[in-house]
Amino acid sequence: MSRSRLLLVAFGLVAAGDLGCLAGGFDAGHAVVKPLLMPLLALWAALREAPRPLLAALLFGWGGDVLLLSDAEPAFLAGMASFAAGHVCYLVLFARYGSRDAVPRARAGVLALGYATALCTTVALLWPDLPPGLRVPVAGYSLLLTAMAYRSATRLGLFAGCGGALFLLSDTLIATGVAEWPQPPGPDVWVMLTYIAAQALLAGGTVGALDARRAPAATYGEMRAV
Repeated sequence: MSRSRLLLVAFGLVAAGDLGCLAGGFDAGHAVVKPLLMPLLALWAALREAPRPLLAALLFGWGGDVLLLSDAEPAFLAGMASFAAGHVCYLVLFARYGSRDAVPRARAGVLALGYATALCTTVALLWPDLPPGLRVPVAGYSLLLTAMAYRSATRLGLFAGCGGALFLLSDTLIATGVAEWPQPPGPDVWVMLTYIAAQALLAGGTVGALDARRAPAATYGEMRAV
């Protein structure tokens, strides 16, 4: 088994362990396992020759993961800032390596309208219930996150787009918890499940899209060599 596949297996096992800790209420285990997720995914991406903006986005995600292990408001703001930096890296990634033809323009327009509606509705509903000191940061972060989710779909296609959408869902679940809205059973499990899937799809979608573009060049090079 190749090193990249071993890292994917390790990532899957750690993800399952983290979700199991959350489902079982084992907070100490979650605190130990959660910080391993993004480094493993970043190592896998590095072995697959992923571009630096993707690696930076995953490492900023690791920083956010660690900071959000604390319930203190300063740690929450710092964690949100780390994730925001990761979204900026994703936007740089999509601009440099994405394709303008990932989705037809008509679908991109519908997607833009849908994301804009979701953003405005979510912020308007959450605003009164958020702590005053978090309202503006959450609104600004939500705008950046929504832009990342939209661009992931329009520049890299289905897999990355699903990752962006799941990232938006995961962080919306966190925001509803901060606003003290009613939560589904096991809210932390759902937050981490959607987050882990989001980062994996963004990384995998990026690597897959870039590999697909390299393939014709490699085939042409092999033909020339023959």
